[in-house]
Amino acid sequence: MEIFGIPHQAFLGQLLLGLVNGAFYAMLSLGLAVIFGLLGVVNFAHGALYMLGAFVAWFLLEKLGINYWFALVLAPLSVGVLGVIVERLFLKRLYKLDPLYGLLLTFGLALIIEGVFRELFGASGQSYPVPELLQGATNLGFMILPNYRAWVVFASLVVCMGTWYLIERTRLGAYLRAGTENAALVQAFGINVPVMVMLTYGAGAALAGLAGVLAAPIIQVSPLMGSNLIIVVFAVVVIGGMGSIMGSILTGLGLGVIEGLTRVFYPEASSIVVFVIMVIVLMFRPAGLFGKEA
Repeated sequence: MEIFGIPHQAFLGQLLLGLVNGAFYAMLSLGLAVIFGLLGVVNFAHGALYMLGAFVAWFLLEKLGINYWFALVLAPLSVGVLGVIVERLFLKRLYKLDPLYGLLLTFGLALIIEGVFRELFGASGQSYPVPELLQGATNLGFMILPNYRAWVVFASLVVCMGTWYLIERTRLGAYLRAGTENAALVQAFGINVPVMVMLTYGAGAALAGLAGVLAAPIIQVSPLMGSNLIIVVFAVVVIGGMGSIMGSILTGLGLGVIEGLTRVFYPEASSIVVFVIMVIVLMFRPAGLFGKEA
């Protein structure tokens, strides 16, 4: 059986691979969108935080014997605490300045973190095993679905939709949005806006760390894993609309699938298709597909 002249196993396999990649794009772009949408910071350190999440999971397993399921909680918490420290020490001083300063600061932090880990671990990757509960694959009849990749897509969707609901549909989310637009008014109601902002950045960092843990059993845990992905993720955020939570989720998943299908029909273009789409979108929608015009 063929789909568009391609054997259906190859077609569906690349579709699945694209969906898995899209799940990572969605989670990482979600963290970026949360931080930019609520704090106005273009967080170029996001890729380094993603890498840190994977390395914390690897360290917990190799050095302390703490398994994957505990790492899913401990690694994002660790990266989130680091995000809180970065926000308190550096970013809080830049909120009233041009966003370019925040971008340069976080870019510098990303280079420092990556350089330190390259010095400690080299450029080669460390392997992280798939947890025993998720090993193997399920025969769907038309294709073999690896259980861990199915878990990644499911977990990413749950986290992404939960984050969207929290920010867009709850009182806490309303406080967050109001605090970034009119901090003085929100503080008049007794809400500590600086602490809320600090925790928001920490939560965005934790999302990157969680994505790193999910990625660890699929790809090599390497100091370069964040820098290899962050440019594509920034393109996803721009296409979806800077600061748009749902835009980042839908665009990340959609572009992952498009990238996967491009590998089937025109493999040479798979590495640039996201950027081609970004250029086309910006020509007609400078604010992105789901962004609001200034």
